[in-house]
Amino acid sequence: MTGVINTPLQSMLRAIRGSQAPSGVRTRIIAVDGAGGAGKSTLAEWLASRLRASIIHTDDFASWDNPVDWWPELIELALKPLAAGRQARYQPTRWGDEEQDPIVVRPGGTVVLEGVTASRRAFRPYLTYSIWFEADRDVRLRRGIDRDGEGARAQWERWMKDEDRYIATERPADHADTVLRGDQDLWL
Repeated sequence: MTGVINTPLQSMLRAIRGSQAPSGVRTRIIAVDGAGGAGKSTLAEWLASRLRASIIHTDDFASWDNPVDWWPELIELALKPLAAGRQARYQPTRWGDEEQDPIVVRPGGTVVLEGVTASRRAFRPYLTYSIWFEADRDVRLRRGIDRDGEGARAQWERWMKDEDRYIATERPADHADTVLRGDQDLWL
């Protein structure tokens, strides 16, 4: 095995490629879960490029006012149709002034479900593979403030309390196929 470096990401990618969708689910759905600012979006983009996958962002369903309880809509508009071999179609949440076009995701192949609570209990029957992305709270808050500005600190702190309840209740790391640290350099 000369010249082959086996990083955690490469091992995980091989495991994902070898995984099968649950019985009756016609689209392979890979969850990238973790608290805000952990690094999920970067990992999801990396995976999507290597798996030729679409990405569904939980932020397209969540909002500052509803950070974790939006999930029934994601099941009805995305997971159920994709599982049945039909396209998913939904209108993303408006986070700022700019309205987005509706999103359509084709069935079959692989879809990456990225975002806070992406591996929640209600989604598990649809998931092929689940990744929990862990990072220290102070790192996540700093990343959020760097991205959204100091004016968003109160929203971030409120959001983090809702995430804490989700993590304590559902214990997503315990159900993940892979747990990664988002505050370490995984890209070596």
